[in-house]
Amino acid sequence: VQLQASGGGLVQAGGSLRLSCAASGHTLSNYVVGWFRQPPGKEREFVAAIRWSGGGIFYADSVKGRFTVSRENAKKTVYLQMNSLKPEDTAVYYCGARSGLIAIMVSRRDEYDYWGQGTLVTVSS
Repeated sequence: VQLQASGGGLVQAGGSLRLSCAASGHTLSNYVVGWFRQPPGKEREFVAAIRWSGGGIFYADSVKGRFTVSRENAKKTVYLQMNSLKPEDTAVYYCGARSGLIAIMVSRRDEYDYWGQGTLVTVSS
């Protein structure tokens, strides 16, 4: 599976951005696609995840109510709609994928087998 993340940029606090994660190379029918972010000088942390089939959407507490993850099957793309952005959301955002993840594992970055290259989101105050 190859993943291509895009959509990052510079936005003012309170603004919105939509990130995309386009997948290729393999069917995603049994996969979980997750979004993680790595703030400057910090470790990569879980943001959100979605099961490609069978339902299941997961969010970190820090983004609940502000971020929405969704997928578009025909384009094999997962989106992360980010609203009400805060300066602390500034990070490089990565998408990852892994087949067969159970719910308790979706927030663990070490469980993901495939990663995109990351896209930088900068939120100014």
